[in-house]
Amino acid sequence: MPDTKPAWPFTPWPMAVEIVGAEGCHLITSDGRRILDAGGGAMLVNIGHGRPEPGAAMAKASSALAYAIPPFVTPERAKLVERLKRDWLPKNLTRIFLASGGSEAVEAAVKLARQYHVAKGNTARWKVIGRSFSYHGATIATLEIGGHTARRAAIKGMARETPKAPAHYCLRCPLGKTYPTCDIACVDEIEAIVQREGADTIAGIIAEPVVGSSGGALVPPQGYWKRLREICNRHDIVLIADEVISGFGRTGPRFAHEAEGIEIDVMVSAKGMSGGYAPIGGLFAADRIAEPLARIGDAPMFYTYSAHPAACAAADAVLKIMSDEDMLAKARAAGEKLERRLQRLKQHPNVAEVRGRGMLWGVEVVKDRETLEPFAAPGTVTNKAMKYALDNNVWVYPGGIGVTDLLMLGPPFISGDDEIETMCAVLERAIDQAVA
Repeated sequence: MPDTKPAWPFTPWPMAVEIVGAEGCHLITSDGRRILDAGGGAMLVNIGHGRPEPGAAMAKASSALAYAIPPFVTPERAKLVERLKRDWLPKNLTRIFLASGGSEAVEAAVKLARQYHVAKGNTARWKVIGRSFSYHGATIATLEIGGHTARRAAIKGMARETPKAPAHYCLRCPLGKTYPTCDIACVDEIEAIVQREGADTIAGIIAEPVVGSSGGALVPPQGYWKRLREICNRHDIVLIADEVISGFGRTGPRFAHEAEGIEIDVMVSAKGMSGGYAPIGGLFAADRIAEPLARIGDAPMFYTYSAHPAACAAADAVLKIMSDEDMLAKARAAGEKLERRLQRLKQHPNVAEVRGRGMLWGVEVVKDRETLEPFAAPGTVTNKAMKYALDNNVWVYPGGIGVTDLLMLGPPFISGDDEIETMCAVLERAIDQAVA
């Protein structure tokens, strides 16, 4: 008998729908439904769907050159690098490595932290400190440094247990403290790990400036990143900011760490870099990190599709639109409206917290908001709410690491008043339906 099981997705997913097109803030299904993309796909759609410029740029690039190995210079690579340095990157991040997405770029950053120390003769330094409630990618190495318990479960026994510090999760402080009287004790825990493990074994520390979907848009307490910067300075530890989600305007500024008033050593970003039009990510480093490698003739190992000409062309076109149409200002204005509209949810009997910045917001749903008691099977309410919202033509992104129920909003920067009202109203009804 013929096999009638669908080959995609790999295993059945009850919320899979057939998308045949998209326009602005909406996805279009094969049966003609228009689904409001309140999740921005996976929190990456910034300029909106259906813009012709990125596709035209990719077609032009591909017709001239299908492929060139990453170390070669092509017009598309040169143009993107020039735009990044001129318009987007913090001034201290002068070295650029391009990958095919966030997981690849984070893995390259972790290896770079190790390479930096080896190039200086510090061969014992290999550990990279991560944090709980974090996600840095889907490779074994990036899952090792991340704190996403649900996604790490499948590789248990394969991966090393790397040091983890508590995230700045003030609602449920893992240290049992209360902000601001805690004096940001969670960042001091990082220094405690350095002391316990031995600074001469630590290569880097990686953290999301605003924790993405794993923590539900956890915003750092004031002063957290300055203290983290000081720790890294004292011990010559490479400070890596994972801005795969928060970069390119998602939280308001160009990059979320800039709001903290510090410089970092290595930054990783991806999603918003091409706005979903092509697979691309980047690692951006300071001169002081690259120079020891250059002295010994070392470099980050490229991936086959790193800096693919067509992907570079798409990213360049998206970033040009972002600048020409002042998309950061649009995102800040829309983010303020989204924040105001979400305030209504703060009084919901099953909402523990609404948190976020700009166009990145998380809603934590609980059984009892007074005691913060979670539901017996965390994730079940998230899935029910997602399903309800999708049935009502709104895509909401799931959050959490398998221990809480979280729903995420990361819509396109072009979202207007009607879209913001619709996504928030449907989200509220979806929560009601899921907990009923």
